[in-house]
Amino acid sequence: MGWMRDETGLGRSAANHVPLTPLSHLQRAAAVFAGREALVYGPTRLTYTQYYRRVTQLASALSKVGIAPGDVVATILPNIPAQSEASFAVPACGAVLNTINTRLDADTVAYILEHGEAKVALVDSQFLPLVMAAIDLMDTPAPLIIEVPDPVAGVPAIGEQQDYEDFLASGDADFQWIMPQDEWESLALNYTSGTTGRPKGVVYHHRGAYLMTMGTPISWELPLFMRYLQIVPLFHCNGWNHTWMLPALGGTAICCRDITAANIYAAIADEGVTHFGGAPIVLNLIVNAKDADRRAFDHVVYVFTAGAPPAAATLAAIGKLGFDVKQVYGLTETYGHVTECIWDDAWNGLPADEQAAIKARQGVAMPMMEDVTVVDDHMQQVMMDGATQGEIVIRGNAVMKGYLKNPDATAKAFKGGYFHSEDLAMQHPDGAIQISDRAKDIIISGGENISSVEVEGALMHHAAVNLCAVVAKPDDKWGEVPCAFVELKEGAQADEAELIAFVRSRLAGFKSPKKVVFQELPKTSTGKIQKFELRKLARTL
Repeated sequence: MGWMRDETGLGRSAANHVPLTPLSHLQRAAAVFAGREALVYGPTRLTYTQYYRRVTQLASALSKVGIAPGDVVATILPNIPAQSEASFAVPACGAVLNTINTRLDADTVAYILEHGEAKVALVDSQFLPLVMAAIDLMDTPAPLIIEVPDPVAGVPAIGEQQDYEDFLASGDADFQWIMPQDEWESLALNYTSGTTGRPKGVVYHHRGAYLMTMGTPISWELPLFMRYLQIVPLFHCNGWNHTWMLPALGGTAICCRDITAANIYAAIADEGVTHFGGAPIVLNLIVNAKDADRRAFDHVVYVFTAGAPPAAATLAAIGKLGFDVKQVYGLTETYGHVTECIWDDAWNGLPADEQAAIKARQGVAMPMMEDVTVVDDHMQQVMMDGATQGEIVIRGNAVMKGYLKNPDATAKAFKGGYFHSEDLAMQHPDGAIQISDRAKDIIISGGENISSVEVEGALMHHAAVNLCAVVAKPDDKWGEVPCAFVELKEGAQADEAELIAFVRSRLAGFKSPKKVVFQELPKTSTGKIQKFELRKLARTL
């Protein structure tokens, strides 16, 4: 080891060791990109100087009402400026940010507020009645409510709670941010969807979020001054950490309260949006937009898609419209995306359908991760043959600290030194992962495993199908059979027999749906189809 045996005077100091935190990005941007546009929402245009000042005042105001390091501050907000400001201001006063899904019911909101022990909640006026109903259900002290009206969207204040702008103005613009002393300190608390039982509280640390903001620009090849449309709800993995990342690049966050095809096209045409993230349902909105909602644009728009495996047919269609889509994969427990589908130029000569099928893979580990792979029940690597199935497991810095107040669930999730996703997948010879299903979504019919994702992918090639979901339907003979729920495109027609025959022409006969139901599909606020609702319905058919 030579001289390395003697490390006298080589210890950590304030000069050479600073805890990693995404807060540092906005501090730097306030100096480096002071006059550049940071946040846009309708007529609201904030420079980085103005953005930093408002964040600082909000952090100060929270401190003045008693928020101390380690306390929880909740938000029940759509993607409006206050949500972005809170993303930095809450941790800047040392607190933990708990962004709550705006589409939850009052009982679940009450549970989250109690379980997370929120001391303050910033609430959009539209959702204030929901939150007050939740407070009525709580057995513990209610948080201080700050009302956030939205005049841009025509959502006026109810006026019974303190107003957000008044609250923010009570803060000091020279407040000194409370930076983490240890990068392992808690930064955010995000609750899982809770499709079975109560949602679990996923705790993020500053280190993981910082590394997400540094790994994403590498994988997405992001430029300086990107213009990012906030489609992914900031209550979903904190917007995949993109709001924390943007100041590092001097980028502009363009807020989007209502996710519609018209609003997306307008933002691209009028605001010069260059990038956004979104679930496959967002891609479908764009592909199937009415002519009246479409707008011409003359630049490529780069898209990260995640949340559910996108259909190859959808990826092929949107690629023709000026969008460059990259498939990524992750979970709430991994801060968002942790794998990417890296394109190989050798695939450029393949037919369009084959290219789209490759783009639908979840890919390989992103650079901030140590290992993302597929293992069998004994934690052994599966064969990378594109056919052998196992569970995706994940190891790296962008993995949660654990589940709040749930050590048993945390221990189970981290068994064997990896986070267990419960997603079933195959690995190709090049190491690329391809999801076959959630463990609970596999259909076992007559002893044969049927991937609902595979059947859905076949259905999505039918010209009349807009969205679909396939779940297990109980069957006396086979145990379970595939049941398809289908939304047709506006003005399109198809019947059950036609769709069953269509799938049979593309897949093995036993994989074809035995029942097709035409209806609007239940969805979460992040665009995921709620299969647990469809499974309940299938049991009644």
